Amino acid sequence: MSLFNLLSVSASGLEAQRRRAEVLVENLANAETTRTPQGGPYRRKDVIFEASKSEQPFQSVFQKEISAGPQGVRVSDVIEDTREPERRYIPGHPDADAQGYVAFPNINPAEDMVDLMAATRGYHSNVAAMSAIKDMIQRSLDLMR
Repeated sequence: MSLFNLLSVSASGLEAQRRRAEVLVENLANAETTRTPQGGPYRRKDVIFEASKSEQPFQSVFQKEISAGPQGVRVSDVIEDTREPERRYIPGHPDADAQGYVAFPNINPAEDMVDLMAATRGYHSNVAAMSAIKDMIQRSLDLMR
């Protein structure tokens, strides 16, 4: 496996963690949203990761077919929470039903903040891996001089 392939693997990890962070921030921003254009409260979203074949721009077509190559990661799907919304008794709220209950999203801000911190750490880990690979490439070039 070449160092350039390792860069592709880390790049796919960066993209996946960036998308995960976007979805988590969207959840946090809509934690109190009781009305959406689709009707009802906002639905919490989660990303699903899966392994994917990493792009290998410096490898010949023949070798691509023979070798399995490195695996990267990608977001395969973003799913919505299907649980019933949390109901709170707020009779004066404009979105209250006949009994005075308002449907709120099933979002736990503390849980999403912990997930966001994990996504940030994953992102930084991929940046560190790319930096180490870059240093290895630079040292290899220095040895060839």
